Amino acid sequence: MDLKAWLADTRLVVCVGSGGVGKTTSAAAIGLYAATMGRKAMVLTIDPAKRLANSLGLETMGGEPTRIDLGPLGDGVAADGELWAMMLDSRGTFDDLIGRIAPDEAARDRILANHVYRHMADAFAGSQDYMATEKLYDLVQDGRWDLIVLDTPPVKNALDFLESPGRVVRFLDEKVLGWLLAPYDRQAVWGSRIMQGTSTIVFRLLGMVFGKEFLDDLATFLQDFGGLYDGFRARHAAVVALLRADTTQFLAVCAPTTSSTDVARFFLEELEARDLPRAGILVNQVHRTAFDEVGVPDDLRAVAQRVAADMPEGTIDRVLGRLQRAHVRLRALAATEQAQAASVGQAAHGVGFLQQVPRIRGEVHDLSSLLKVGQAIFEVDAPQA
Repeated sequence: MDLKAWLADTRLVVCVGSGGVGKTTSAAAIGLYAATMGRKAMVLTIDPAKRLANSLGLETMGGEPTRIDLGPLGDGVAADGELWAMMLDSRGTFDDLIGRIAPDEAARDRILANHVYRHMADAFAGSQDYMATEKLYDLVQDGRWDLIVLDTPPVKNALDFLESPGRVVRFLDEKVLGWLLAPYDRQAVWGSRIMQGTSTIVFRLLGMVFGKEFLDDLATFLQDFGGLYDGFRARHAAVVALLRADTTQFLAVCAPTTSSTDVARFFLEELEARDLPRAGILVNQVHRTAFDEVGVPDDLRAVAQRVAADMPEGTIDRVLGRLQRAHVRLRALAATEQAQAASVGQAAHGVGFLQQVPRIRGEVHDLSSLLKVGQAIFEVDAPQA
């Protein structure tokens, strides 16, 4: 598969996978490489690590879009496009969302100032997977970028991210709100007297514990927030449509280990079950060996003899023996990783590509090393899974 052509035809790349597999670095590398192809790319990350900000040439990374200076790449690299980056601001994202779908400014201000909303917003802000989908939609609607790369939060369960768009809609279910608001609506006709009586008892108990002021705030919040149901439902439908669009691609990122490839395989299965577009699998940090032979090459022995001429007898054999044992261990590790890659590649068969990214020596600490990751992804022909 021509991965450059794949990237050129894609508007949204969603990187999914477990934590600690290089997902954030891969997302940034994809965005940077796209910029060298002339595209205007935005990388949205949830990783607050300063190392990533430094690799992009930033002191810090905040919740506002920031353009990255590609000058440090040098004249030898064509960077006709633009690279932007920002870190997910969960709390700000939710407040902005309320402002967009509130029916008027008065309702918006009441909700944002409500004590119950502030506590609930803190809880939703901690749900980074939900906030990531909301911010993703805002960035696409902004229209300034022709490619957006999302680094999804590391989750223990793939369903946390894939089901997050409908989270608030389920919370705002009209039956639930009707039951909660029944004690405050004398004209309410929803439900039976039994249900209304039950909710009244619950509210009396809450009043005994938290006081009448809390209940008044709760009722005001539920009445105002319930009016946003249609807005949240329309937003949910738009986000789902975006994730299923032909120009959207989910890319599973994993390390060549059993636990990580199991998560990637599970993601692919869940994506298929939800009819979401799958690009393929990126296997990160794969060890490669330069020599197939286990024995010590003659030219290496000749170099050792030349530099160790004045060393004690037996030094050369001991050093070369250690190198040989290290090479044997490296070959065994590489063979194990290839088996893991082949196994997870079977899960991607027929849906996309399997690309292995060699382990790069040292840390990814600047734009040049980040570009090397991008080149390793896109400038090597990816074998069909």
